[in-house]
Amino acid sequence: MALKFDTRFDPAYGQGVTVAPGVQRVTAKNPSPFTFHGTNSYVIGRETLAVIDPGPDDDAHLQTLLEVIANRPVSHIFVSHTHRDHSPLAARLKQRTGAAILAEGPHRPARPLHIGEVNPLDASADTGFAPDVVLPDDTVTSGDGWAIRTVLTPGHTANHAAFALEGTGVLFSADHVMAWSTSIVAPPDGAMADYMASLDRLIERDDRLLLPGHGGPVTAPLSFMRELKAHRQMREQAILERIGSGDRTIRDMVEAIYRDTDPRLHGAAGLSVLAHLEDLVARGLVSTDGDPAIDGVFEPAG
Repeated sequence: MALKFDTRFDPAYGQGVTVAPGVQRVTAKNPSPFTFHGTNSYVIGRETLAVIDPGPDDDAHLQTLLEVIANRPVSHIFVSHTHRDHSPLAARLKQRTGAAILAEGPHRPARPLHIGEVNPLDASADTGFAPDVVLPDDTVTSGDGWAIRTVLTPGHTANHAAFALEGTGVLFSADHVMAWSTSIVAPPDGAMADYMASLDRLIERDDRLLLPGHGGPVTAPLSFMRELKAHRQMREQAILERIGSGDRTIRDMVEAIYRDTDPRLHGAAGLSVLAHLEDLVARGLVSTDGDPAIDGVFEPAG
């Protein structure tokens, strides 16, 4: 069964939308093939607030956030990961509110760069980000009428975190699980083995509602994430079948596997295939000379 995405979404630019009790969503107007209609920021609480993922460094989005905050104090700014559509506005929001910035840590790759390798995702990384408070896994941060548990979910990036609103069954899943699309897992920023392990962790949590970094909510998380896991496993099998049928390069695999995908996304698709191949080589199912590389030659192991 094909994974069914839900692309119904009204970004309601310039305003806050109540998506759960005490939670408002504010969507930045930064639409793209990678961000859908834009990045979702979330304002939590009724008196003293928290903000999750302030978003890109955008004047209009900052103004909308301040209007939704409506002069109420903000005690915490949580950042799920350090891509430029999620974290850069944190510094300016801190200047306006005095809130502390909390995250897993600065930007870093999921693995060291190979000799001669250039990170194709450098432009998307907020490399200047540094949190005031580093969040270890399972940390509970308490505020005024709310508590947020950090659930580390590496995969999309090495420092990716989800945030659970304690006692509600609501999880802010950022870019790990989204209703409108699969998450990009692109080396060296991301790692497929990490992504799949994090997905299993979220499946075990059994939350009732996921509020993602882009698009609308995931309203049946358990079934959707199981289908998402099966989709990733089928993608892995498709790569193995392409190699078995004679494909040796990522370009050839992408042209076959992603033939119905927007060509603008083929570069990202190639990195996703590389992420799968890194995992398959590590598991001894595929062979290549040296480290797996975007321009490498891949063959069946054995």
